[in-house]
Parts: sequence; C-alpha cells; structure tokens
Amino acid sequence: MRRNALRLITAVLVAVAATCFAGPAGTAQAAVPDSPAVTYTNPIAEKRADPHIFKHTDGYYYFTATVPEYDRIVLRRATTIQGLSTAPETTIWTKHASGAMGAHIWAPEIHFIDGKWYVYFAAGAANDIWAIRMYVLEGTGSNPLTASWAEKGQIKTTWESFSLDATTFVVNGVRYLSWAQRNPAEENNTSLFIAKMANPWTITGTPAEISQPTLSWETIGFKVNEGPAVIQRGGKVFMSYSASATDANYCLGLLTASATADLTNPASWSKSSQPVFKTSAATSQYGPGHNSFTVSEDGKSDVLVYHDRSYKDITGDPLNDPNRRTRVQKLYWKADGTPDFGIPVADGVTPQRFSSYNLADRFIRHWEYRARVEANVSPLADSQFRVVPGLAGSGTVSLESANFPGYYLRHKNFEAWVEKNDGSAQFAADATFSRRAGLSDAAGVSYESYNYAGRYLRHYEHLLYVQVPSTATDRADATYYAQ
Repeated sequence: MRRNALRLITAVLVAVAATCFAGPAGTAQAAVPDSPAVTYTNPIAEKRADPHIFKHTDGYYYFTATVPEYDRIVLRRATTIQGLSTAPETTIWTKHASGAMGAHIWAPEIHFIDGKWYVYFAAGAANDIWAIRMYVLEGTGSNPLTASWAEKGQIKTTWESFSLDATTFVVNGVRYLSWAQRNPAEENNTSLFIAKMANPWTITGTPAEISQPTLSWETIGFKVNEGPAVIQRGGKVFMSYSASATDANYCLGLLTASATADLTNPASWSKSSQPVFKTSAATSQYGPGHNSFTVSEDGKSDVLVYHDRSYKDITGDPLNDPNRRTRVQKLYWKADGTPDFGIPVADGVTPQRFSSYNLADRFIRHWEYRARVEANVSPLADSQFRVVPGLAGSGTVSLESANFPGYYLRHKNFEAWVEKNDGSAQFAADATFSRRAGLSDAAGVSYESYNYAGRYLRHYEHLLYVQVPSTATDRADATYYAQ
C-alpha cells in the first residue's frame, strides 16, 4: 500500500514537472530573452568628449559632445547609433566673441521638451575663462540640425560659482535638473545638486546637494563629483556621475533613490562605495567617464555612452589633450535590479553574453580559465565574449574573452577553456567554430567545432565541453541565446 502511494506521488510530481518545464522534445526551455544582443564598433567618434546621445520619436539618434577647441556646439544625427560615426556634423551655435559664453564651451546635452529642442551646456567668459556657468539654447523646428536656436540665458542657482554639466529628466511627471557646482562652504571642486524645474531653463525651490566627493576614488587629482546622468528601472532612479581628475583616474560612481521618494531630499539617495566603471588596462581603456544613456535601435537594450582615452600617460594638462573618444556598449542589469556597467570594453566590436537555453539564468563564463555556465556572474566581463572572425577559416567565428583580450574560448581534450592564443595552427583550429541556428531553438545559437565536425559547445553539469549532441537534452545543452 505504502509503495503504491509513493508511486502515485512520484507520477504526479513527474507530470507537474513535465507540464511546467517541458519544451520541445520534452526538454526544459528558457524564454527568448527580452533584451537580445546588440553590438557596435568603437570608437563612435574621435576627439569628442562628454558625449550625449538622444533617441527621438522621429527615428533618429541625435549626438552632441564637447569638441577639443571648446568653441562651439555640434550635432549629428543618424537612424542607428553606429551611423553616428559617419554622420555629417553641423555647428548649431558658436561661442561669443566677448563676455559671457565666450570660452570653454563644455558638455552639451540635447533634449526634446514640450515640442521644442533644448541644449544645456557650460561656458566661461571671454575675459574670465574659468567663470564657468550653465546656459540653455532653445530650438524651434522638427530637425535640430536646421532649427532656429535662441539663447535662453544662464540657469541661476544658489551661488554664482563654478557650475556645469546640467542634465534634465522626469520622474513621476516631475521634471528635475541635476548638475555639478562648487559649494563655497566646501573644500572641494564640485558637488552634485538637484532641483525641480519651473520651465526648461529655470529651476524652482532650493537646490539640494545630494553628493560631494569624500571617498578616496572621488578625490584623485581633484575633488570632483560631476557629469550626472539618469536612468530609471524597476521603481528606482539611478544617477551615475564622474569623479576625480580627467585623466586615467576618471571613473563613474552611482547614486540610487526610490522613484517614489523625495528626490530633493539628500537622505533619499545612497552612494556606491566603489566606482561602478573605471580604467581597464587589460582593454587599453583609460579614464572612462562623463556618460549618458540611450537605448538600442529595437528599444530592448540600454546603452551606455561615455568617453575615454586609449592610453594612460598624458603630457601636460589633460584638458589640452584632445583624444577623448565617444564610445558605446550595452548596459546590463543584475538580478537585484541594479545596473552592471562591467568594464570599458576593447576597441572594435563590442562583446555579447550567452545565456543557456535550458538554464535561463546561467551564462557562459570563464572561472580560472575553465568555461562553464553560471548565474549571477561577477565580474560581468567574465561572461562577455567578442564574436570575431574565426582564427582558422573564413565563414567561421572565434569567441574572444572581453576582459582577457587575446584569450579565446577553445577546446582541449574536448573540454572548453579560455586560453591565450599561442599562434599555432592547433590553437586556431581548437578556437574556431561554425555558428549555427540553435539546435533546440532557431532563435538561439549553437557553435559547432571547426576541427571536429558534429561536436558542439554544450554544458554538462555546468561545465562546457565539445560533444556530439545525440539526445534532446544534449541539443538543449548546446543551445544559447545571445544577450
């Protein structure tokens, strides 16, 4: 009797499991990811710092940035982010020959508010180049490259002091301005402030100081919090900002608040204890910072926009070095709902992540150079790979590690490892794959070994191998989604 009851319970559990988890051929199946892979080729623009990319409802991306001459405001537009790299550039405004707005034209941002275009920027005076203040232009016309632009004047704040990097955003129907400014009562360069807006060029109420540079990584060279940028997700408001001097020490920090909190109350904001985005010598990216956020062409991925340099050592004042470049890469999100910036990836094509078809929360990653699938990967870059032309033959691909450039996913004794390319024909063959439609879902991808036809990258007990998939489970284990 007891044995029959046990059999009945077991049968019910099996049936429930089959109903809940069965996919094609009885295998467990993950849903196609909401945010599929997007790739770009960096840099997007040479000699363009403090980049801001805005995707408008007209199907165009609009791009503006600081030019190294610090004398004008430029705009580009294209229907794709990559297209901005070759789009013609239009000067929409030039510095004044004398007086205010006559020097140091910095960090323009373009926004579309209530049917008009607005550009926020910072400028010094011709006779006092360090009298940096914030100003606004208003543009009338559907295309800001050909719009009529009018100066709306200076954004007035609590003090007449060094102020810059204005950005605007809306939370729960309320428009805010955030910016960086020198607080005369503090022994630093700039802190971050926020205020509500009466109109696109006027703040209302008393500005609140929500962050000042106090941590060690915020005070290298200069004590700086600047360049705020806002992205919202899951009921949270995330404000990235830049810290320290504009050399290789430049980096991003992160403030977080609830979208339902009083954003003008400093207590509503918490600060990351460590930078969330910083120099990566491994990928030759130095001093990443002054970012903005945009979205991919399909609207399904968040995209991080920022500048950095391709070298560490700078001769003289970093402000006189013109080689900050505009770059983009996908912004990922952790399971807890917070953004994961990863590392500034190497120049060239941006990397992807590969999630398991049948273990939805697990990604291909390397751990002590052994390839495996794992959830909640940290650091993120351990699970990022650049899909590059195959080392061994045309029409094939190789998977290069994002945080170990020159290291590739290869098989060795049919186990998958991430190892440095030794230049041999054997390594090239072992690290080369044919990209196939997913064996269990054509929307996914499977990778067939170049030198062992019929063997595919698959996970087994969470480790990666190249094996012949002979069952539905094998084929599921060999299927991945690019993210």
